[in-house]
Amino acid sequence: MATVRDEHRVRQPAAGLLDIRVAVLVWVVAALALAAAVPGLVIDGIYAGPRSTAEILRGYDLVTAVLVVPALGVAALQARRGSLPGHLVTAGLLADLVYGYAFYVFGTGFNALFLLHIVLFSAGLTALVLTVAGLDVGAVAEWFRGIRHVWPAAVALGLLAVSLGGMWISAGVTNAVTGTVPPGSAMVETDQIIHLSMVLDLAIQVPLYAAAAVLVWRRTGWGYVLAFVALVSGIPEQLSYLAAMPLQVIAGVPEAVPLEPLEPVILAMYVLGLVMLLGGRPRHAAEITS
Repeated sequence: MATVRDEHRVRQPAAGLLDIRVAVLVWVVAALALAAAVPGLVIDGIYAGPRSTAEILRGYDLVTAVLVVPALGVAALQARRGSLPGHLVTAGLLADLVYGYAFYVFGTGFNALFLLHIVLFSAGLTALVLTVAGLDVGAVAEWFRGIRHVWPAAVALGLLAVSLGGMWISAGVTNAVTGTVPPGSAMVETDQIIHLSMVLDLAIQVPLYAAAAVLVWRRTGWGYVLAFVALVSGIPEQLSYLAAMPLQVIAGVPEAVPLEPLEPVILAMYVLGLVMLLGGRPRHAAEITS
């Protein structure tokens, strides 16, 4: 009869194993993202349209090249080796790329990288769906069994859902009544970027945060999956905002500000929720009795 430790070794790799074909697709997405981000950073004027939008995209490029691409490559490799956290982080980073490249595809005009951005958006979305579909949700619930504190993640996600949803719904109602265009964030944004942000946040982000908050509070397998996707993707998204604001100032965009004080607080909420999920898992969480 196998020991508890032996059975743990058998099950753990199967829980986090990423299919080789999906892993290859993820690495292709990472390579393409790097190939798109570097020209965006080093070639001035490559993005058509307002300078404010170009600097927002360069903020995404910076975080993608420095953080997301290396982390995605490592996470997918760890997932191939049987790491369940690696599998979950891979899904979260892919979600960040899909969200970010929606702005490149739908928020700007034609440019030299436009076709590459379309490929990245499509391939990233496909990789995200396949990565999540390849998860064993029961094994996720088992891996997190006995976690000490889920409330920081649930509260952070709930606050994000309520605040983000409340902001955009209020802005939408005001627009419907008065015709006033919502102000957006502290970044200098065009009406097109504000419109797209509102659509993506209300259609995708707010439901994701709300569902993750409720389900992770109930300690379900899907709750942990959605929480990881929301929290991991939220970190580079916030870092991109934080990078874009000083880039707008450096580029001389009128009314640009170097920092919005609330943005680091939001970033801390993502980080705290993720750390508490990972740090609160007891050593025996994935052990199997025989």
